[in-house]
Amino acid sequence: MLEVVFDRLVRQLSTSLRNFTSENVDVSLESMVSIRFDDYLNSIPLPALLIVFRAVEWENFGMVTVDSSQIYSMVDILLGGRKSHKPIRVEGRPYTTIEQELVKRMVNVLLTDMGTAFEPLSPATFHFDRLETNPRFATITRPGNPALLVRLRVDMMDDRGGMVEILLPHTTLEPIRDLLLQMFMGENFGQDTVWEKHLGKELKSTEIEIEAILPPKMMTLKDVMGFQVGKTVLLDCEPDEDVILRCGSIELTTATLGKVGDSIAVSLNSSVKRKTKD
Repeated sequence: MLEVVFDRLVRQLSTSLRNFTSENVDVSLESMVSIRFDDYLNSIPLPALLIVFRAVEWENFGMVTVDSSQIYSMVDILLGGRKSHKPIRVEGRPYTTIEQELVKRMVNVLLTDMGTAFEPLSPATFHFDRLETNPRFATITRPGNPALLVRLRVDMMDDRGGMVEILLPHTTLEPIRDLLLQMFMGENFGQDTVWEKHLGKELKSTEIEIEAILPPKMMTLKDVMGFQVGKTVLLDCEPDEDVILRCGSIELTTATLGKVGDSIAVSLNSSVKRKTKD
């Protein structure tokens, strides 16, 4: 189900970033893998901006990492940089307060859209918690714990853009684990009314075998072993006694035996019993 959620996020984020930057922005899902938290921290190139966010309903944290290329591209566009067909030059200096503030605004757009993407599955609100430049200060779970790493590629005009990574520890996703394991059918989360109507229509045309059960007669095994061809077995019932109509092991209703032409028939005494849920 996570693939569906982040596919929704990609579509929504493309539109939101276009409105945020007033430029043509295209967001795509690069990869979605499981990784140990400590391994991920060691793989982050410096300098970097790491935004720790809080998942309010799940009472845990996640992290967003924006790479240098995306930071400089976003800052250049938001501050009215000159359009150029040359790739943006990434510098190795620490980020200024203005750059951090602009990245924080971009991440807030991402967190809002991510909450909307999770909404059909489970209510989710993601709030900005803090911004870190040192990965060791962004510890949100134990080093050996597994986490889901989602890489999003953001492409902007004039060869601008970069990568945005969303890290969700498995402990953060644990409250909705059962919801994430369910199968996804169509674009509708939850009940599919079209499928329900089709299934109900087909069930009504299904052929089933119904048995008419006469009242039982108790006999000894010795008498049964003595059965021979042509022997008559007298049942403990009257001609006008009711029979039970049964489908498999389920009793449907009772009926009276009769005859129509050369066929044996039954006349229902009551409607079919419907089991009600407690």
